[in-house]
Amino acid sequence: MRLASADCPYYHRQMEERAALIEDTLQRLADTVGDPQPLIYARLFALRPAFEAMFDLDSDGGVRAAMLETCFDCILGQAAGSPSPRFHLEAARLQHDGYGLTAEDLDLIFSVIRDVCRDTLGDDWTEKRDAAWTSLLDELARLTRETADS
Repeated sequence: MRLASADCPYYHRQMEERAALIEDTLQRLADTVGDPQPLIYARLFALRPAFEAMFDLDSDGGVRAAMLETCFDCILGQAAGSPSPRFHLEAARLQHDGYGLTAEDLDLIFSVIRDVCRDTLGDDWTEKRDAAWTSLLDELARLTRETADS
């Protein structure tokens, strides 16, 4: 049995299907809840209460919005096979270094986004959608670790 590789049409079709599922998930989230920011940050702060204090000076929500936009850029970029998530994650690591955040802390927001999507979609969260998100989060976590090691 031959494993799929980047030069294989089957691999490209799988990646396109995954990207479409990820994009569809985020679109459904937006269509259902509008701005998902409150749900995402409520879940993040429930999991890591100490994180909330890091946003004390973010009185207008601009920092949260910018951070979430970067996360969505990483998610969509990685799903589409773009190299940009690596640069976003390298920048995020450097920006958050002074806060003592680990690679796992940076990865948590991506899991939170997935979990909010899963809860919002309910019965429309299929095994195929779950597999797409699992592989995407694994890739983002690998990138986060690679940027931490460089």
